[in-house]
Amino acid sequence: MPDAQTLPLLLRQLRLPTVAACWPQLETRAQAEGWSLPQTLAALCEQELAERERRRLVRHLKEARLPVGKTLETFEFESIAADYRRQLTALAGDTQWVDQAHNLLLFGPSGVGKSHVAAGLGHALIDQGYRVRYATASSLVQELQAAKQALRLSDALTKLDKYAVLIIDDIGYVQRSEAETSVLFELIAHRYESASLIITANQPFSAWDSIFPDSMMAVAAIDRLVHHATLLELSGESYRKRAYQRQLQGGQTASSG
Repeated sequence: MPDAQTLPLLLRQLRLPTVAACWPQLETRAQAEGWSLPQTLAALCEQELAERERRRLVRHLKEARLPVGKTLETFEFESIAADYRRQLTALAGDTQWVDQAHNLLLFGPSGVGKSHVAAGLGHALIDQGYRVRYATASSLVQELQAAKQALRLSDALTKLDKYAVLIIDDIGYVQRSEAETSVLFELIAHRYESASLIITANQPFSAWDSIFPDSMMAVAAIDRLVHHATLLELSGESYRKRAYQRQLQGGQTASSG
């Protein structure tokens, strides 16, 4: 006959810590409400799965390094064209583009919300089970340069493969040097048709010779990026300028009151 006293040990061996923690309380409730054994087991499994999902979200959000507070829910969609609003909502909800290793390229001047949109999509994808990594272009290039100098660039690129989506923010701020642009190109080539990139840029493709000093490298990088990609150009008044104007208006209202 099974010994109920061994249950905590068995649950630890089975790696069911949430069940181990909550079964005494659930057992009391099950007895009080007359649950069947399958109902009780289902409730325990639901608790375990919910806790695993919570821990997954915490873990994946931490490794993603997304900017704090920049979700699609906090983005001012009224500041962009309605067509782009619908496209972004579709990209957040239908993740087939990620499964197909397609890219998203966001263009526009500084302050229109490119970084916010990219980070917001990152949050939405993590919620749906994808692993995401965010980095500014300059910090990512420095990371890859260090790996290349240590003769470990291939390992560094392979390590990034675990992320279904890699967000590269502000690609236009990469300094124009052969060492920096070569590792950036190798990253783009490595992920081509194997994993998705979300890239923000304040410069159109016609100005990318400022990023890649070698024109042939620039053409090759752009060709790989746009082959399977959605391109969106955000425009409008700077988000920071609008926030500043609201702050001024709030101050004037307070003063007049």
